[in-house]
Amino acid sequence: MAIDDFDPWSAAFVAHPYPAYAALREQSPVVHYEPTDQWLISRYADVSSLLRDRRLGRTYTHRFSHREFGQPEPNPAHEAFHTLNDHGLLDLEGPDHTRIRRLVSKAFTPRMVEELRPTVRRLAGELVDGLLADGGGDLIAQVAEPLPVAVIAEMLGVPESDRHLLRPWSADITGMFELNPDEDTARRAVTASLEFSAYLRELIRRRREQPGTDLISALARAVEDGQVLSEQEMISTCVLLLNAGHEATVNTTGNGWWALLRNPGELARLRGAVDELLPTAVEELMRYDTPLQMFERWVLEDIEVGGVHIPRGAEVALLFGSANRDPERFADPDRLDLGRTDNPHITFGAGIHFCLGAPLARLELTESYGALLRRAPGLSLVREPEWRPGYVIRGLEELLVEI
Repeated sequence: MAIDDFDPWSAAFVAHPYPAYAALREQSPVVHYEPTDQWLISRYADVSSLLRDRRLGRTYTHRFSHREFGQPEPNPAHEAFHTLNDHGLLDLEGPDHTRIRRLVSKAFTPRMVEELRPTVRRLAGELVDGLLADGGGDLIAQVAEPLPVAVIAEMLGVPESDRHLLRPWSADITGMFELNPDEDTARRAVTASLEFSAYLRELIRRRREQPGTDLISALARAVEDGQVLSEQEMISTCVLLLNAGHEATVNTTGNGWWALLRNPGELARLRGAVDELLPTAVEELMRYDTPLQMFERWVLEDIEVGGVHIPRGAEVALLFGSANRDPERFADPDRLDLGRTDNPHITFGAGIHFCLGAPLARLELTESYGALLRRAPGLSLVREPEWRPGYVIRGLEELLVEI
C-alpha cells in the first residue's frame, strides 16, 4: 500500500519523500494515517481547494469547546506555549483573525518591506563576503541563518547585542510543530515561549514610551475601527514573524542551493543569466523542495474529498511537498526548471492564511541568491549534506561549500 511508504520519522523518507508522495497521489490521494490520526491529502487540486475551504480551520475553539470537538484539554504544563501560539495569526480563525490581520497589515506594509531592500542587500553582501574570506564553510550557518534573523530583528527594533537570543528561541518553539512532539520538546518550547514573551513585553514597553520607526512601534500605533492590538497579540505577532519567516527562509535557501548543486546544468544556466532568471528561479526553488512539507487543518463540518467522507472533528494533513510535485498541475514536476513560468506553487499557502510575509521572504531570497551567484561564481559542494530529523519543517543540518 502507498501509505506504507509514508514514514515521517524515517531519515530516508525525510531525505527523499517524493517517491512516496507519487505513490500516494496515484493510489491513495485521501487516506487516514493511523500514527498521527490524520487524513493525508496529497493532490494539488485537493490541497489548494481545502486551503480555501471555510469548513476547515487552523483551530476549532472559535466554534467548539474541546469536549464538543472530541479533543482533550491542553496540557496545563504547556500553557505558555499555547498562549503564545494561539494568539498569532497563523492559528486564529473568525473575527479575531480578520481584525488582527488588518491591524498587522497596517504596520507590515509592502512599502515597509521595499524600504528594507538596501538593508537586506547590504546584509546579504556582508555575509557572502565573510564566506568568501573564509574560502567557504557552512552556507547555512554563515549566510542562510544570519540573514533573516538580522532582517526581522532590524524590523522589530531588536538591539544587535540581543539578536543571538532569537534563533535558539525560534528553534525551540517550532519544535512543537513537528508530528507527535515528545515532552522534552514541549518543555523546551514552554521555556522559550516564556523567555521570548518576557523579552518582547519589555521591548514593547520601551517602544510605547519612546516610539521609533520599527515594526513594534508601528504595531502599537495601528488602529482599525477604534481597535488596537493587545499586548499578547503584539507579542504573538512578533514571534510568528520571526518563527515563520525565519525558519522558512533559512530552509528555502539551504534546500535551494542543494537542489542547484545537484543540478549543475540549471546552476550554470542561472549563473549565465542571473538578472533575467532569478525571479522565476526563486519561485521554482520554493516549489521544488518546499521547506514546509505539511500544513494541518481541523475539519469543522463534514466534508468529502476525492469521494472520501471526512467527519467533523478529524484533522487533515495537507502535503505541500506532494502538491508542489503533482504532474496534474506542473509539467515534468520532478525536473528543476529555473525558467518555469506556469508555477502556482502553494509554498506560501492560500486563502485567509496566505503568508503575510511572502513579499519579505521573496526579497530575502532574491538578495541572498543574487549575492552568492554574483560574488561566489565558483561555489561548489564539499560533501553531500544530511537532513535534520524534522519532517514538517524540513531542512539540512549544514551545507558545506568551498569557493
